[in-house]
Amino acid sequence: MNIDFNKNEDAMKLALSQVKQRKIKIEAGGGKKAIEKQREKNKLTARERIEYLRDAEKSFIEIGAFAGYEMYEEYGGCPAGGTVAGIGYVSGKQCVIVANDQTVKAGAWFPITGKKNLRMQEIAMENKLPIIYLVDSAGVFLPMQDEIFPDKEHFGRIFRNNAKMSAMGISQIAAVMGPCVAGGAYLPIMSDETLMVEGNGSIYLAGPYLVKAAIGENIDSETLGGAATHTEISGIADYKFKTEQECLDQIKKIMSKLGENPSAGFNRARSIAPKKDSAHLYGIFPEENNSPYDMLEIIKCIVDASTSLSTSSFDEFKMDYGKTILCGYARVDGWAVGIVANQRLNIKNKKGELQIGGVIYNDSADKAARFIMNCNQKKIPLIFLQDVTGFMVGSRSEHSGIIKDGAKMVNAVANSVVPKITIIVGNSYGAGNYAMCGKAYDPRFIFAWPSAKIAVMGGEQAAKTLLQIQVASLKTKDKVITPKDEQKLLSEIIQRYEKQTSPYYAAARLWVDDIIDPADTRKIISESIAAANNNNEIADFKTGVFQV
Repeated sequence: MNIDFNKNEDAMKLALSQVKQRKIKIEAGGGKKAIEKQREKNKLTARERIEYLRDAEKSFIEIGAFAGYEMYEEYGGCPAGGTVAGIGYVSGKQCVIVANDQTVKAGAWFPITGKKNLRMQEIAMENKLPIIYLVDSAGVFLPMQDEIFPDKEHFGRIFRNNAKMSAMGISQIAAVMGPCVAGGAYLPIMSDETLMVEGNGSIYLAGPYLVKAAIGENIDSETLGGAATHTEISGIADYKFKTEQECLDQIKKIMSKLGENPSAGFNRARSIAPKKDSAHLYGIFPEENNSPYDMLEIIKCIVDASTSLSTSSFDEFKMDYGKTILCGYARVDGWAVGIVANQRLNIKNKKGELQIGGVIYNDSADKAARFIMNCNQKKIPLIFLQDVTGFMVGSRSEHSGIIKDGAKMVNAVANSVVPKITIIVGNSYGAGNYAMCGKAYDPRFIFAWPSAKIAVMGGEQAAKTLLQIQVASLKTKDKVITPKDEQKLLSEIIQRYEKQTSPYYAAARLWVDDIIDPADTRKIISESIAAANNNNEIADFKTGVFQV
């Protein structure tokens, strides 16, 4: 162990500790008092419901834990977007689970709540996974109704997706454990099977107060839309239960009887532990994001060792060409994968020219595009390990056609039909984010390490550019700007920009699915491929017009 390794390890563990501390606070939902109110009604919290329902011996990958983080502070915040969700197993079947958190504003939907629920439905649709809704929500958060109700990707899209998933043959099960009101009432009814808990679960388009105001009728919640009403009179619900545990047990029974989907047939061999322990990852990634390191060392901690155990299974493609991107075939927990990773070492090319690590050059873009096409030809899922500062700039690169070669890579990524899983380990800047399968390029799953930074450009360059613009603007107004003023402005810009580039900012807005422990990367990739393997419908790979 060298000094840098120990330093890096300490920095990563500190960053990871901060992630865990913030998650603990998020997991408290609306706080102790709100949880106590749940208890008084004999109700479990959203997280307790999921824990009771899922197979404890198998992995549960939470999605969107940081959704809404440090957003909506004027309304008291919205921990986890008011919804706990993820991919787990119920009765041995991998599935998506979505649970409203009634402790957060009575489970009301903020804009980010809608975005998170749509993301979970997207995961179910892309991977043909059954989806379980644990419903306990007061409906749309009215002070922000204009940002959640009317647009294409707003509240109504949920029910459109219900209909689409039903047509796709994706099983949907809804358990109503609390209020389910107004437009939200359509979700359980558009699911395949609807379960209700007596005394707490209710479904209606308008609650007792609104019914009184609208038509003058006096009626209580249970008579209007309780479990007995909907299982005995309206026929809307299929089952009623006295306790939440009984309700969740019935979901387990339903899930145990689901038939198997035809798989995509992604190749899987016997899993072999990596050549290097996953904990080694903490010391490889540099404390400062701009320091060189060998991405191959990270890959060795994630991929299976070879059958000889002396080397990793990573079989590098075009090893001596386009060295600022590593491409190669490997296995992760037995799954065959193609890896596209940014190499952060500074390397001299054959002409003796220094190539800066983390930058995409003409040759590396060209190599990556070809490799991505090969993986599509062979039906091998793609793993992108991002630590990219962008494409190379300057006259030499422009005259060599960097835009043309970059366009080839972007074209290959955009048209790729095999599952793409993206892990942002470090920087994710500018067009490099796009070429390395950022959120806009439909990765099946996208996760970030605590060390991730996502922005249009690096903080220092961006801050200096913004400073020049602000100083020029102030000077046009005949204001005198001293060096001290400039330094103060620069400090303010850097502080604001650093906050916006952090993984928390990205995870809060669901630009990434979650911030993960680097040591869990291998497990998360494996579970992601297992999910993708449920969908056997893979289109033919076609690319658009290339400039060659």
